Amino acid sequence: MSMQQAARSCLEANDWICGEYLRTRSQELTDATVEHIWITVASVLIGLAVAFPLALLARAKPAFAGPVLGLTTLLYTIPSLAMFSLLLPVFGLSAALVVTGLVLYSLTILVRNIMAGLEAVPAEAREAARGMGYGPGRLLWEVELPLALPALMAGLRIATVSTIALTTVGALVGKGGLGNLIDDGVQTTFKPQVLTASVLCVLLAAVADLLLLGVQRLLTPWTRIRTAQPGTVPPGSKPPGSAPTGTSGPGPVHAVTARQGTAKEAV
Repeated sequence: MSMQQAARSCLEANDWICGEYLRTRSQELTDATVEHIWITVASVLIGLAVAFPLALLARAKPAFAGPVLGLTTLLYTIPSLAMFSLLLPVFGLSAALVVTGLVLYSLTILVRNIMAGLEAVPAEAREAARGMGYGPGRLLWEVELPLALPALMAGLRIATVSTIALTTVGALVGKGGLGNLIDDGVQTTFKPQVLTASVLCVLLAAVADLLLLGVQRLLTPWTRIRTAQPGTVPPGSKPPGSAPTGTSGPGPVHAVTARQGTAKEAV
């Protein structure tokens, strides 16, 4: 038997690893992967847009913190089948049903991490900013959010990876991206389809996590100095408290305190 015949026979033999499946079903795999990605991206972005004001409300009004955290945690504990069943009368068998369910699941992770990041902002940074005349809005956007980015990005990474996994459950309504292929493969005992779609899900989660980690490192260059060993300075960097070299610019705390010192000298 030739190598070509052996490759073709792996579909008939229903082998777990089958190169012929990849060649003959490449378009199907591509379409499912694209659907999986856009459902994940839409769900995480909408979840972030909803979680951010909720976190700000819970932080500004402590009386709302308990209800907000309790409600988002309760939503996260609802089984996916029950969640989709509850949303079915409103959205029908559509992608909106899956996206809405995934948004609700992402809230507890995002809200908690946004709140944790904002609460971890050093008090001296806030005091320095207020001393420079920063109002609440400017204080939030120029000081607190940059300093809260590590915690926020950590929550975003967790929410993204968990959403990629939960998107497969959308196969219940035919809108699960790669989950559709996994479900069909399980129903028909089509081994190469189950394995290939599952591996693609894992790869999507790994790539998404690495991309977000890279974005986090680009947006928070000062954290690389903090994580260096005590008494050492990373190559090409200045000690903490001084402005980093290059074009990255100073960290938020340094920028605010430097402005405050300049203002005091002027007075």
